[in-house]
Amino acid sequence: MEEHLICPWCLTEIVWDEEIGPESHCPHCDNELSAYRTIELGYDEDEVEADEHERAVQALKINDTHRAAKQNDSDSDQEEWDEDEQEHDSDDPGHKRWLQEDDGYRSADTARFAVEETVQRVLDDQDEVPECPVCRSYMIEAGVQLVGEQQFEARIAPSLGGPVLTTPFKLALYVCPACYHTSTLLSQSDREQMLKRLTPNE
Repeated sequence: MEEHLICPWCLTEIVWDEEIGPESHCPHCDNELSAYRTIELGYDEDEVEADEHERAVQALKINDTHRAAKQNDSDSDQEEWDEDEQEHDSDDPGHKRWLQEDDGYRSADTARFAVEETVQRVLDDQDEVPECPVCRSYMIEAGVQLVGEQQFEARIAPSLGGPVLTTPFKLALYVCPACYHTSTLLSQSDREQMLKRLTPNE
């Protein structure tokens, strides 16, 4: 006759042969069957609420202490800064202008961030955003240059029997805002014309 037992660890039904008898470990999860124990953890809700209230009060006291310490530190720092400003005050007009206009590294950082933000807005407005071949930054489109016959002498390609690029054509001028390198790209309409010339006639 077979005996049925459910493992309390993995809740798997275990079927034991009567001849072999029950074993001490589960064949599925390999846990000891006789070692399973159930314990009940009880707590008093009033004690928990009182403990949480006490912790909250302590946290508020600590925050108040930190806030008061910071206030005292800021007051003393302000007094020291006023004393240093009076000691280092100079009659040099350049020094006063530097203080009034906030020149120096702080304004330089602010200006740099402002420039980067403006550059990003300009780049968002562009149809094409090429990378600078020198520093790999994105380049700003500065304008369009019209190239005529006087500025450009076309090369006649023998295989085409004519020039690859005919005048007049337009070049888009791009400037790198990081290293100020300039690059030009053929305008979209002139690219299409060049592709038509390079496409073999069927």
